[in-house]
Amino acid sequence: MGLIVWSLVHLEERFKDELRKEFTDVTFYFPRSLNEANGKLAEVDTIITYGEDLDEDHIKKANNLKWIMVFTSGIDRLPKEIIKEKEIIVTNVKGIHKVPMAEYALLMMLQTAKLNKVLIEDERNKLWRRMNLLTEIDEISSKTLFIVGAGQIGQEIARLAKAFQMKTVGFNRSGNHVDEFDECYPIQSLLKGLHQADFIISILPGTDATQHFWRKSHFMRMKPSAVFINIGRGKTVKEEDLLFVMKDKEIKHAVLDVFEQEPLEPKHPFWEMENITITPHIAGVSNRYHERALEIFQHNLRNKLRGSSDMINLVDLEKGY
Repeated sequence: MGLIVWSLVHLEERFKDELRKEFTDVTFYFPRSLNEANGKLAEVDTIITYGEDLDEDHIKKANNLKWIMVFTSGIDRLPKEIIKEKEIIVTNVKGIHKVPMAEYALLMMLQTAKLNKVLIEDERNKLWRRMNLLTEIDEISSKTLFIVGAGQIGQEIARLAKAFQMKTVGFNRSGNHVDEFDECYPIQSLLKGLHQADFIISILPGTDATQHFWRKSHFMRMKPSAVFINIGRGKTVKEEDLLFVMKDKEIKHAVLDVFEQEPLEPKHPFWEMENITITPHIAGVSNRYHERALEIFQHNLRNKLRGSSDMINLVDLEKGY
C-alpha cells in the first residue's frame, strides 16, 4: 500500500478532490475525529492537524507515523516529547498568517484611535455625541509602533504601518536589522524603551521561554495613552497583571485575540471592561487560509514522494517553532 495521509482538518470537497487528483498514489482519509478511526492509527504515515487533537497515546499507536503537518504556526498543544522520541518530522504553516494578521493589527490600531467601539454603541443607542468626541478621537499617523516578534507577520504589519508614516521598531532575539523596520533591538532591551511606544503589538510564540513574558513591570512602563495588542499566544501574558493594570487604567486600551484558556470563560472580568477589546482567536483567520496552508503541504508532499528531504517550514521541536 502507498502513502496514507489522514486529514483531521475539515477541508472543502474541492480541496479533497484537488489532492486526490494530483497525488494518485496517495490514499487520503478525512475522518471526523481520531476516535472515529483509532483502530487504524498504525497504518497512517502523515497526519494533517491543527495540533490540539493529537495526544501522546495517539502518537504511540501510530507506529508508521513519519510526518505531522500542523495547520497553525504554534505547536504548543502537540505532545512534543513523544514526537521527538519517535523522530517524527513536524511542519507548520508559518507565513500564511501575515496578511490577515497585519490587516487585523491595522484595524485594531485604527479602532482604538477612532473610538470605533464607542461609535457603534452610540449608533445602537441613537446618540449624536459629536461635540463630546472632538478631543477624544485620535490618529495613528506618525505614532511609534513597537512590534515584539519581528518575523514575517511583524514585517508585514510594519510595511502596512508605513502607509501611515508610523515609526516602526522591531524586537527579536538577536537585535539584527529586519526589513520594513526603522529600528531593531534585542528583546532584552524592550523594558527600558517601552515608554516611547504608542502601540505595542505582541506576536511572541508560546514557548517555555515566553511563558508570562508580559508582566506588570512591562505594562507599568507603558505611557498612559498606549495601546497593547496581543495576537501571538495567550500564555505570553500574565493575565492577572494585565487585569490589575486595566482596572487602574494605567494604559489606554488592550486588544486581546488570544488567552491562557480558550474559549475565554463568560465570567472572566475582561468581558466587562470597556478598555479591553476581545476577539475569539481570529486574527489569522481568512477564507483563503486552507488554500495557503495546502500550498505548503503539497510542496512538501511532492518532495517527499520524490524521495527528497527538502521540506519547508520544518519545526524545531526544541525551540517550539
